[in-house]
Amino acid sequence: MDIWTYQSVEYVTVAGEAWLASASEYPRSMRALWESRPWAPSVLPCGRAFDVISMPALFGRRVLDELWTSGPGCGPVAVYRGRTLLFVQPGTAPRLRRLLAWEEWARDVPPLLCHGRGDAVTVPPVQRMVNSPDSPGLGSGRWIVAPEEREPWLPGASVVLWACVRATREPSDRAEPVAVPSC
Repeated sequence: MDIWTYQSVEYVTVAGEAWLASASEYPRSMRALWESRPWAPSVLPCGRAFDVISMPALFGRRVLDELWTSGPGCGPVAVYRGRTLLFVQPGTAPRLRRLLAWEEWARDVPPLLCHGRGDAVTVPPVQRMVNSPDSPGLGSGRWIVAPEEREPWLPGASVVLWACVRATREPSDRAEPVAVPSC
């Protein structure tokens, strides 16, 4: 591999890669796959190291804004095929499903796909060409917040629910824009 290739990629850290691989039943095999094909997306099972909440991209952006501006932040986040993939604590997927079914404001939350034990998700490559032809929603996806730690902080169901509710209320909470007369 030449120096130009190394200068044009985004990296998941070595510790982040170890965390992702720990989700697999065969972590060494995953690491070997990533070593030989770092730009290939991978399929990982949920429920062991993480669950994943998949949401429409625009709504996902608002949820991330809420998590970072009003809350504790988030762990790894990816975009794949027009959806935001929020990595959350194992066990969050079934709990969030139940909370959304129970709460009265859940009808305002767009459809969320909650991937937990028994499900698998496609994750973006551990390295990505920065100037690749991928556009949002197409190609192999990309990391918005790449895994950096061996044990990242992952939000639980209550934190994600809170951020979703705040994100649904966000547009109505803002004041109407004031028209500025042009000179």
